[in-house]
Amino acid sequence: MYKFLFVLLFSFFAFGQENQVQLAEDFQKQLNTEFKDSLHSPLMDEDLAHFEALDFYPISEKFIVEATFIRTKKEKVFKMKTSTERTPMYKKYGELHFKIDEKSFKLNVYQNLELIQKPGFKDYLFLPFSDQTNGNETYIGGRYLDMRIPKTKTVIINFNKAYNPYCAYNYKYSCPIVPLENDLDIEIQAGVKKFHD
Repeated sequence: MYKFLFVLLFSFFAFGQENQVQLAEDFQKQLNTEFKDSLHSPLMDEDLAHFEALDFYPISEKFIVEATFIRTKKEKVFKMKTSTERTPMYKKYGELHFKIDEKSFKLNVYQNLELIQKPGFKDYLFLPFSDQTNGNETYIGGRYLDMRIPKTKTVIINFNKAYNPYCAYNYKYSCPIVPLENDLDIEIQAGVKKFHD
């Protein structure tokens, strides 16, 4: 009986990982499609003219992690710094606790108070992070992940879906700066790499 349950649980985990790998592949293909589209691409004209694809790390299951979500309450609204003078209003919504290589990490996840008023974004959460690859293999300003409000206490963080802020490609954009508390003491070798050397 216990052996059967173990095999069943392992099968569900393996399927979950496989599904996350497919989701990462689909996300990266969609991102490349968006960047090639002159109507939606954040690229400057001279870069768009010869753009073929973004440079991604190979998809890695190591960076598909299970995290414990902790909803934080009574958080104060604050002005998040950006790459320009713009200071949008955000609120810390919760914390994600997880492990990579048996080392514990925590990331704060945020809610943009203006964005959640728009159709389709009511449950949207913003997960910016920086790590030890920044400035070397990845964009110096850190990267982003998108989330929806979790319905359970356990969520999957798929770092293979990490993407650069638009200001990594074009100076005309205003991008949130990753808060210091979301700096990870590890190399997250997953997701998109930097665009220019």
